[in-house]
Amino acid sequence: MEPEPQTTQTNLHILPQSSYIDSLRFLPPISAFSRHIAVASFNSDTSIPSLTLHSLTTTPTLTPITSFTPSSRITSLKTTQSLIAASTVTGSVHILFPNLINGTFESEVNVPDNVLHSGRVSGLDVLESGGECVSVGEDGRVNVISVGEDGRVDYRKVFDGKGLVSFTAVKWASQMEFVTGGFGNCVQWWDVRRAGGPVSQFKGNWAQGATSGIIHSIDIHPSRKHTCLAGGSYGTVFAWDLRRPQQPIVLSGIDNGETAACISESDVWEVHYDTFMSASDHAKLSSKGVLPAMICSEDGILAVLKQGEEPTELLAENCAINCFDIDPHNPSDVICGLEWESIALLTRA
Repeated sequence: MEPEPQTTQTNLHILPQSSYIDSLRFLPPISAFSRHIAVASFNSDTSIPSLTLHSLTTTPTLTPITSFTPSSRITSLKTTQSLIAASTVTGSVHILFPNLINGTFESEVNVPDNVLHSGRVSGLDVLESGGECVSVGEDGRVNVISVGEDGRVDYRKVFDGKGLVSFTAVKWASQMEFVTGGFGNCVQWWDVRRAGGPVSQFKGNWAQGATSGIIHSIDIHPSRKHTCLAGGSYGTVFAWDLRRPQQPIVLSGIDNGETAACISESDVWEVHYDTFMSASDHAKLSSKGVLPAMICSEDGILAVLKQGEEPTELLAENCAINCFDIDPHNPSDVICGLEWESIALLTRA
């Protein structure tokens, strides 16, 4: 019998929406009393996608202040200090420059459908230090996109799998390196200075048929760029360390001889390092190889995973939790997109 997950004290608000939530992200605050959230949504009745900038109050309420209509449904959404980037199911990429004081999108740069990818862009990430984006697709292409100060867009193909491989997630590790994930629980490390393919690769070799799994999400901690966090099918969550590239550190969901609690047996849709830690957590870090991680899943679980400990359940819903984001400036706050057209706002004590 599996042990029950631990729980933590939270303050939860559920805000119903009029559309399906595909993705959401915090934006950098412009003051202590003003926060904004970018929300990618899809209206199933009209088949119209939308990217909306919301103001988040302490009440809490979400107030839409401006909106943008992308070319098609959004597949990936990223935000930095200066821009919002979104990719779509038809292969386009939209880069928006918000003015949070005026509550507007000052300008936008678009890469049309089927220029970067043939069909769906499955993953997108943006460098925090600049305007460079990396995109991956189910067509097996990997591209780097650069946006100049004049609004000009340059892009170059890093790799073209010509449909023989497929990528589902991507994350920058440095200005020259990024990590991709795909089918078969495979993870690849790339260096843009070295052409031809990834410089290192981990191929999943899990028991119980899990080699058919898919990596849905990747994260890399700014202070430990040699280690990436991956989440995918069958509740899979593991860390991949370049120093030991064929020895994944299993946090949840895989039975291959590793000892790890299984918080979910369904797809893990998103995974992030969790920067909200108590004093006791900080004291344990020196003895832990993997920093705490937060995941959301198809069976409605939002939880924190810590290496060698039982998972801490933050939220258990009767529907899928498709996406979430942790406020980087106030990590006690988390936003989630629920399958039942709602946004959950959660604050940890």
